[in-house]
Amino acid sequence: MSHQIQMTGPLEPREDWVIDRCPIAATLEIVSTRSAFLILREAFYGATRFEQFVERVQISEPVAAARLRELTDAGLLARNPYRDPGQRTRSEYHLTDKGADLAPTLIALMDWGDRWGIDGGARVELRHAGCGALVHAELRCTKGHEVVAGELELGLKRPDV
Repeated sequence: MSHQIQMTGPLEPREDWVIDRCPIAATLEIVSTRSAFLILREAFYGATRFEQFVERVQISEPVAAARLRELTDAGLLARNPYRDPGQRTRSEYHLTDKGADLAPTLIALMDWGDRWGIDGGARVELRHAGCGALVHAELRCTKGHEVVAGELELGLKRPDV
């Protein structure tokens, strides 16, 4: 069973490919640290306040501040001011549509970690609120077929697909 992506069509030599056109590299340029992924995880889990991110991700305040600034600057989180009675104005952080679009990526990482990264599996699971069934990431083509790695072909982007 092959797990490699097959090359198809007229592709330039692989040695000529540059990283600035790679969507994986572009994503990692934005979400490039463990703490950034874990802050996004907590935003999906409902955290909005600075102290929640520090405590739940177990990172220092300077690291949390830097990651929140990076994720906000990249448009994955939006900063909204709030003020508790008798306190100074602070910021809450909420996922933007751009940030929410990372859900399948985080779910895929969660699935992989549950299977391969944690002895005995994870302590949490995702369920569909509508029916209660477990939720997992999977690959499907635009016609709805389930696809595994060995069935992928890498080619130049076609405008008609």
